[in-house]
Amino acid sequence: MSVRCEQRGEEGGAKRRYSNRSRLRPRFTMIAPQSPSTPRASELLDRVRIVLVSTSHPGNIGSTARAMLTMGLTRLVLVAPRRFPDPEAEALSAGATSVLDHANVVSTLDEALRGCTLTIGLSARPRAFAGHVVPVREAARQALSNAQRGDVALVFGGEMSGLSNDELARCSIIATIPANPDYASLNLAAAVQVAAYELLVAAQGGEVWQAPRFPAATFDEIEALHAHAARTLTDLRFLDPRLPRRLLPRLRRLFARAALEREEVNILRGILARVDEKLDGDAGR
Repeated sequence: MSVRCEQRGEEGGAKRRYSNRSRLRPRFTMIAPQSPSTPRASELLDRVRIVLVSTSHPGNIGSTARAMLTMGLTRLVLVAPRRFPDPEAEALSAGATSVLDHANVVSTLDEALRGCTLTIGLSARPRAFAGHVVPVREAARQALSNAQRGDVALVFGGEMSGLSNDELARCSIIATIPANPDYASLNLAAAVQVAAYELLVAAQGGEVWQAPRFPAATFDEIEALHAHAARTLTDLRFLDPRLPRRLLPRLRRLFARAALEREEVNILRGILARVDEKLDGDAGR
């Protein structure tokens, strides 16, 4: 239902109508394109391989494919999986079958890492002879930095014990996901999801969709709202002009903090006008 009403007593002119039916269209901001010399986020992510070593459960492969595709990753490499392809992998991919269809199945980790400029092994367990260890967020930044020059790989071990010491030794750096020290066990696909998210944020800078922006109220529109509110509150006997105390200054603070849009001011003045109308009717009885 549309509300249309008039504001009474407007100084220096005819009555003005207010309505809750907006004719304004939202305005969207455009994001400037990247420089042609800089690889786009999608190009960098296309150079990232997710390597699963000796995965025993096909459902984890499917869930990994889903985790990858939601974050813009498509290159899955499987090292000696126990069961693949498998209907359970397809079912748990939740539609990310394109990742499974193009998955590269190899026999050894060396084959999976061939041609990579940086290899990152994921491990939750401290290792006595581990090399450089970084949080997964820093690992993602390093991965994207190296992806400007060539392929990189994030390597995940099997479900039971993760990567072996020998497998981890083949990786340039070791990444770990900060977690509860008393219970740091993550499901394989969940670990991939965390790492994939960090890669996407490193590539895109954490950009998210923006809500539409509507025209802001001008100074004079907000001042007219203040004046209208003061008159109506006085008529309601809520405000005593002789003893205003802090009501009006607090209303000003409230409106300023709200960063009112033009249409919001119209709505508020429409409400006040309806109150005015009711007060006039009651006074005429």
